[in-house]
Amino acid sequence: MENSQSQSKKKRLTQDQVRQLEKCFTVNKKLEPDLKLQLSNQLGLPQRQVAVWFQNKRARSKTQSLEVQHCTLQSKLEAALSDKAKLEHQVQFLQDELKRTRNQLALFTNQDSPVDNSNLGSCDEGHDDQVVVFDELYACFVSNGHGSSSTSWV
Repeated sequence: MENSQSQSKKKRLTQDQVRQLEKCFTVNKKLEPDLKLQLSNQLGLPQRQVAVWFQNKRARSKTQSLEVQHCTLQSKLEAALSDKAKLEHQVQFLQDELKRTRNQLALFTNQDSPVDNSNLGSCDEGHDDQVVVFDELYACFVSNGHGSSSTSWV
């Protein structure tokens, strides 16, 4: 009984054995029978231990690869979420600017009440004269420094 326990104990590999196995692993991820026999003889290890080392090394390599992929995807997700937040902020800024400009247009054209914002995105037919006035007002608005193409997005 004592003999079978001592044979089943796995001996730790020396640094030199690990280096040689690592070197071989970089060239051959799969262990062919001839190579297993050669490494076993060269390192003084049982063939089974060499085979198990290769199997474990492949599993560790796969896990490390998945961790790297996860980190890469996580950073891409964070960048995309940041871009989304910036774009949402820009959209809100532009909607607010459009609302202010339309209200100024309403005041400029001597309308009694501010423009209804429920149809900000629609273009009704029959308002060509208002479009011209709007373009003139906007040009005036921009030339007075209230808006510019160099607006910074905060």
